Amino acid sequence: MTHVLAIDQGTTSSRAIVFGPDLAPVCSAQQEFEQHFPASGWVEHDPRDIWRTTLETCRAAVARAGAVAISAIGITNQRETTVIWDRATGEPIHNAIVWQDRRTADTCAALKAAGHEPMVSERTGLLLDPYFSATKVKWLLDNVAGARDRAERGELAFGTIDTFLIWRLTGGRVHATDATNAARTMLYDIRHGRWDEEICALLDIPPALLPQVKDSADEFGTTDPELFGTAIPILGVAGDQQAATVGQACFEPGMMKSTYGTGCFALLNTGADMVRSNNRLLTTIAYQLDGRATYALEGSIFIAGAAVQWLRDGLGIVKSAAQTGAMAAQADPAQEVILVPAFTGLGAPYWDTEARGAIYGLTRNTGPNELARAALEAVGFQTHDLVEAMHADWPALPKASTLRVDGGMAASDYAMQFLADMLGRPVDRPRSIESTAKGAAWLAGMKAGLYPDATGFAAGWDLDRRFEPRMDAATRDRRLAAWKDAVHRTLVR
Repeated sequence: MTHVLAIDQGTTSSRAIVFGPDLAPVCSAQQEFEQHFPASGWVEHDPRDIWRTTLETCRAAVARAGAVAISAIGITNQRETTVIWDRATGEPIHNAIVWQDRRTADTCAALKAAGHEPMVSERTGLLLDPYFSATKVKWLLDNVAGARDRAERGELAFGTIDTFLIWRLTGGRVHATDATNAARTMLYDIRHGRWDEEICALLDIPPALLPQVKDSADEFGTTDPELFGTAIPILGVAGDQQAATVGQACFEPGMMKSTYGTGCFALLNTGADMVRSNNRLLTTIAYQLDGRATYALEGSIFIAGAAVQWLRDGLGIVKSAAQTGAMAAQADPAQEVILVPAFTGLGAPYWDTEARGAIYGLTRNTGPNELARAALEAVGFQTHDLVEAMHADWPALPKASTLRVDGGMAASDYAMQFLADMLGRPVDRPRSIESTAKGAAWLAGMKAGLYPDATGFAAGWDLDRRFEPRMDAATRDRRLAAWKDAVHRTLVR
């Protein structure tokens, strides 16, 4: 039993990767699935698509791995996305409401106006925002016929995507999540490690809906033998950004990583200290092992790689994301086009749910190259805002410390060099940018006794390239000033 199967269930695709005894990926499979946009600012997934693509990619990856024995499964997942299903049949009562969805903005505004945000933030580390699961659960209970009565009778189950997959993989025997995913629901007291009864009552969410909360490396049941021909233990679970933090071996306070997928998420390890943000960052659980939570400050950007996807699918000016770096390098340097990618609002540190995307600096000569450059540079600008806020909240963060990066967009040399220029600090890209899946695999394999402990795992972190800042301070300051002006022109609140 020498291999681990990592499930990486993301916002736009489901992937499965088999990792070998040296924690190197052996083979993988991936499938995209349909995105649903039933109204402006609404984003949904069909949970049956999520389950189907997860199961099919797992089977494909295991088949491609050949005659190897899978010792454990690790799961990492898009966070906050909310599913409620029937405990008897496993069927969802509605499409999953995705983390990007803004339909509960009015509910959050009303809760803020009533003065509830300080209490919610103190206990959960989060802001009152549609991003998180809690108001999505309330919306489902309020808007699906009979749902609230059925929930109160214990007939329904709520879960983030990890919980839904665990339920399906174990044939409905296990209803559980881990502390990192629970911490993103806005229902979980992250200091005391329990569901918060007062917040549940405030939102009229029956406790019977909620899953059991476990460590990130723990026993989450075994798979139904019919799925893979044998029962496989599920031993590791973490939300995607926390799994990437683990995969980047950010185990020491002061270490930070940023993942560039659909969105961008930067986490700063603050150890046992639950640092409260004065700059509208989030306090969250980075991982929980042996019953002890390690905390982090997090900045969340809703749109990163999704801006490139928009260039491809919305505007049709690129055929693949890989083209954008070369296009950006060919852009007219005299045109400093700025894209503020607030397609679903602005995340940290602004948290404006009503803001929408805008482009500044357009001229008659603006073309695909300039738009490609603007999409890549938006990532550098937004990450600068996050790191600036982290340093203000936690002055112990060294100004010259490196940022470890991963995710699909980290493969872009242009984007990573611009990121280093905007931060004025080194950016380290590992040889494998599959940090999210690797983190889930390590959690499961470590629990199974296959992989080393955190110290041994960290010793194996392997640098591919370090991007050093090249831009002079005057140019950086001018570009950042133009970005901040564009953001403030875009903000609604």
